[in-house]
Amino acid sequence: MAAIHPYLDSSGRDDVLTGGVQRIPITTSKGEFSVWTKRFGNNPDARLLLLHGGPGATHEYFEPCDTHLPAAGIEYYYYDQLGSHYSDQPNEPELWEIDRFVDELEQVRIALGLDASNFFLLGHSWGGVLAIEYALRYQQHIKGLVISNMMSSIPAYNDYAEKVLMPPMDQVKLAKIKAFEAANETSNPEYEALLMEQHYVHHVLRMPVEEWPDPVTRAFAHINPDIYVPIQGPSELGASGKLLHWDRTADLAKILTPALVLGGEHDTMDPRYMEHMASLMPNGQAFICPQGSHMAMFDDQAAYFAALTGFILDLA
Repeated sequence: MAAIHPYLDSSGRDDVLTGGVQRIPITTSKGEFSVWTKRFGNNPDARLLLLHGGPGATHEYFEPCDTHLPAAGIEYYYYDQLGSHYSDQPNEPELWEIDRFVDELEQVRIALGLDASNFFLLGHSWGGVLAIEYALRYQQHIKGLVISNMMSSIPAYNDYAEKVLMPPMDQVKLAKIKAFEAANETSNPEYEALLMEQHYVHHVLRMPVEEWPDPVTRAFAHINPDIYVPIQGPSELGASGKLLHWDRTADLAKILTPALVLGGEHDTMDPRYMEHMASLMPNGQAFICPQGSHMAMFDDQAAYFAALTGFILDLA
């Protein structure tokens, strides 16, 4: 047997000395920057790249992966998109476009050596937007696609928020929330408290806020508003900004790679719509976590990771 270089693992990769951390150079129209990634595990047949939400959040809320994926033998990568906390944060508003993020993802894939023999891509929330867009452009490189807690249509999501999520709320408090948003005062502590009470603990993470896990509070604290607001818009009840008219539902039939749509029964996203999305993809399947919300990897963790690992291992 050939000797293994002391700074390499058995796969021949040289990120062991840095604890799996690799900063990847990204070429953009505004110059070269770098993004942060970290690898865990070693499985040449099953390598999972995680796309966080926000936009402008961080990989941190994926930390439950550390409990579930190593035992399943799945190699996985945390990755902060450009502009997020652990990566470079250029003051270049022109970079915050969906197509530019897709270009970045392809550069990350190449740098990590991921290909159709092993590359699993999971996009959560905003990351699901990127995962869909990436698959429509580069599905030839993907072994398995996971769209987590994201609908393929922002107009349909906004309609769901208006017709299903808002009516059960205290209507006086909802009016206050909308007034704060209309006045662009979403950093007001009263707005944040009302949103938490009326929305977040019911549909984002179904736990009392004082019990929210540290990875979630860190990821929320690290959101970059310079990215979040232009793309998502200031409102937390639906989306506006550059995403307002985004709709790829009619294109889902073009995604031929095996795909899993993961959602939560209490999600901010319509669980029935997410099931419908899976039916539109020729090799799609759906799993809705019965106790889960938008952060089902926390509030229905066992079900979420059983579905995820089962999907990956069936294809590996």
